[in-house]
Amino acid sequence: MHGTITVGRVDMATAVVCAAVLCEGMQYLKYVVCSLIVVTTLIVLLFMMTILQEHKTRLSMVGIDWTIYRSALGGNGAARPAGDEEQVRQRLKPNVQMLLLSSSSPGNSCVCERRNALQLHTDYPPAELEAIRLRRQLQFQEFMQRRDSQQSQVLVAEPNLPLAYPTRGVEVRPQQSTLIPGLGLYTASRDTYEVTLWAQLGVFDTVSEVEGVEVQGLQTQRLSLSSRHLPSLNVQLRAVTYTNTAYLPGTSEMVLMKSGSHKAEIPIRVAHPEIPRLYDSGADGDIGNLVTVVTKTFLRYDKLRGLIRSIRQFYPTVTVIVADDSDHPEMLQESRVEQYIMPFGKGWFAGRNLAISQVTTKYLLWVDDDFLFTESTSLERMVEVLDKTLFDVVGGKVANNAFQHKLKVVAGSPEEGDCLFRLSGSYQQLDGFPSCAIVDVVVNFFMARTTSVRAVGFDPQFNRVGHTEFFIDGLGKLRVATCSDVSIGHAAKLPGTQKQYNKFRQAPDAHSRTVRALFFKNHLKCYQM
Repeated sequence: MHGTITVGRVDMATAVVCAAVLCEGMQYLKYVVCSLIVVTTLIVLLFMMTILQEHKTRLSMVGIDWTIYRSALGGNGAARPAGDEEQVRQRLKPNVQMLLLSSSSPGNSCVCERRNALQLHTDYPPAELEAIRLRRQLQFQEFMQRRDSQQSQVLVAEPNLPLAYPTRGVEVRPQQSTLIPGLGLYTASRDTYEVTLWAQLGVFDTVSEVEGVEVQGLQTQRLSLSSRHLPSLNVQLRAVTYTNTAYLPGTSEMVLMKSGSHKAEIPIRVAHPEIPRLYDSGADGDIGNLVTVVTKTFLRYDKLRGLIRSIRQFYPTVTVIVADDSDHPEMLQESRVEQYIMPFGKGWFAGRNLAISQVTTKYLLWVDDDFLFTESTSLERMVEVLDKTLFDVVGGKVANNAFQHKLKVVAGSPEEGDCLFRLSGSYQQLDGFPSCAIVDVVVNFFMARTTSVRAVGFDPQFNRVGHTEFFIDGLGKLRVATCSDVSIGHAAKLPGTQKQYNKFRQAPDAHSRTVRALFFKNHLKCYQM
């Protein structure tokens, strides 16, 4: 209501100005009459527009497009109101509606609007594009089939007050048994109380027998329990076990519980326990037993030797692993330096994979071969962040360049793919570390858990240029942070080998390789930076 009054005042002022302009030059009496006519006409028009807008709003209250809500919930759990609820008036909030639409689920279309956005399909010849899309679609369908659909499904609890049951946290090992905790029935008095359970990947049993409870279907996928005494039935329900009989890795069981017209679904995760992979860092606290520095070099041995000297100045016991795909390798005769020779020009990400495959410490520190350690290059600080949080990667600054970004995926159609946006900035401060922030992408100077980086890996397709592509592959898997109080230096670019280095790095097909990998491998429609 306040918004209408404010708009009205602004429009009244506009009407007066319009009247003054239109009636200018007339005699006083005619001027007054003309002004009144103009102002009155404008006010009537404004009033009619307001009434029309309110009418449209009222119509929208009744005829709400509920597909918006179904879309926002992935098509699950958002049913259209029934009965009297259909007549309840609501006023849609456009700003929140736009948030839902911008967070749309697969099935809709998305666009990258900026001029510099990469429309990924344009890198392919038109004659080949349709066949490539078809191959990509088949691969995408395989990818979706490998996901645990039960885990990603939205569950909505229907009105079922009498039933008590677990909604999460129940796990069972393959072909082993577990109690189903929290089962119960709480309802009004009746002659007989009955509860039935159904399973698909296992069978039910009871760990005890309760007097006065009739049990049917032991060691089957359908278990029925009934009793004339409700407390006895609840004691029996607490003794129900589930045994997995059909194990398919990466799937979950969904047990159905029913009593009368009330029913509920109980998710049970069927999985092996994750076997720990621990690293012994020794009893002396030497950071060399905790962190390994890894880098990839190509031709720039002057820069590489400068990096190694700077590391030795501050961390003499830390091992340095170098992956080298130069044409004529120069052997590094350095203590605690491991040099691995690759085929000539094998590539940037292939070298990263080789280097991290040789790490035997809990953490690795990735640096470029032209970086320089300084007094602000505190490995201890980065270790502290990783030790005290659940994060996998923590970055720093390179010569005062933080390079911190967020990645936003807007769902598109299964045929076209999603839209990816790289946005500057961070999500929020990392709790307990005021100088650190949560991000998705950091600069080429970061410390990471060795097992986490290996789990994502570096795609060898990016053989000349690549960095953000690693974080794209790790999106949803890696927890990433960046800290402004840790930095590393950057050596000046010198002539000589730099020219030859740039010739290989800026190869004509480098951009095309990146675009095609994003299109096919990551199932993207466009990429906006």
